[in-house]
Amino acid sequence: MEYHNPVLLHPTVDGLNIKPDGIYVDVTFGGGGHSKEILKRLGPNGKLFAFDQDEDALANALPDERFTLINENFRFIKRFLRFHGVKGVDGILADLGVSSHQFDVPERGFSTRFDAELDMRMSQKNDLNAYRVVNEYDEQDLRRVFYDYGELKNAPAIARTIVEAREMEPIKNTEQLKFVLGRFLPAHKSHKILAQMYQAIRIEVNQEMDVLKEFIEQSLEILNPGGRFSVISYHSLEDRLVKRFIKNGMFEGEPERDFYGNFSVPFKTIGKLIVPDDAEIKVNNRARSAKLRIAEKI
Repeated sequence: MEYHNPVLLHPTVDGLNIKPDGIYVDVTFGGGGHSKEILKRLGPNGKLFAFDQDEDALANALPDERFTLINENFRFIKRFLRFHGVKGVDGILADLGVSSHQFDVPERGFSTRFDAELDMRMSQKNDLNAYRVVNEYDEQDLRRVFYDYGELKNAPAIARTIVEAREMEPIKNTEQLKFVLGRFLPAHKSHKILAQMYQAIRIEVNQEMDVLKEFIEQSLEILNPGGRFSVISYHSLEDRLVKRFIKNGMFEGEPERDFYGNFSVPFKTIGKLIVPDDAEIKVNNRARSAKLRIAEKI
């Protein structure tokens, strides 16, 4: 399976501050780029566990006795690490979003470049796919998906248009979907808006926001004191959750303060927000929207 170069490879792994005999987790294995770099820095007694729910990623499993690949969604990180006898780890790495491989396989339906059946599942074991969202969700739920996850202000009109179109015939593939939504795609920014529409459906299909919240909360439980959390996000919805939890220890609202106005937080931020430089973006276009945040458990 061909996978592109991992985004922000060295800054992300540097952020883990790897101890040679530590235990680390790469929850978005993909082509194994980040995992290979972690293994280079581990000693003979170090351990690396990796997660990937996509069956395609299994072909990239690394032949290293220090390495274990778990073919599951990282929302179950705590359960499966305990299954392997691990209660605490020294670092967790996450490269969120869709892998370049998933974008490049037309039949997966993730990319706006190809005509394909409406799928967008990161794991083929999932029952919910893009076809069901587009053809079975009621108008109110469609409105929520496009507004909350695509940040599209005309979500009500988009939802209504889909419902009206599918009454004539089911919307089966990406070309049909583009045709149905054509009036919302002005030539000068059609690619950007279509990408937001696809993102909205994909996030709903894979329950990405719920998964991310569960993963972050469990990561806090699993990390040893001084353990590092190194996370790359690709859109504002993901980044906002990561940023808020690192800052406040919660996703919404403000933490309770004591009499003096102080509050305790579970993480301390390490360094500043890191984004790719022009050279990396030129080589790997997927990197253009990447944001890396690094934190350490207090």
